[in-house]
Amino acid sequence: MRTYREYVSGRMADSDEALEYLKASLELYETDKDLDAFLVAVRTVADARGGLSKIAKETNLNRQHLYRSLAKNGNPTIKTLDSILHTLGLKLSIEKAS
Repeated sequence: MRTYREYVSGRMADSDEALEYLKASLELYETDKDLDAFLVAVRTVADARGGLSKIAKETNLNRQHLYRSLAKNGNPTIKTLDSILHTLGLKLSIEKAS
């Protein structure tokens, strides 16, 4: 039997699943301003895609900085978030508010 974490990790390895998960997390952030939940979602996808050590190497960012940025109460810069998302095959975008 797989653990819940293993199940989620398997789902987040799929690019389309990860995209929808992060979009939903960002929509929740827009509603409740819970940045921690969004950062956990980014970290979950990053972990499923090889972990923060791998992302640190690919982005040339300090691994400890990535851990702090995506931790509870983390506050990544837009540059850091963009680098992480780019490594995950995603990008930041802006759309008109409804």
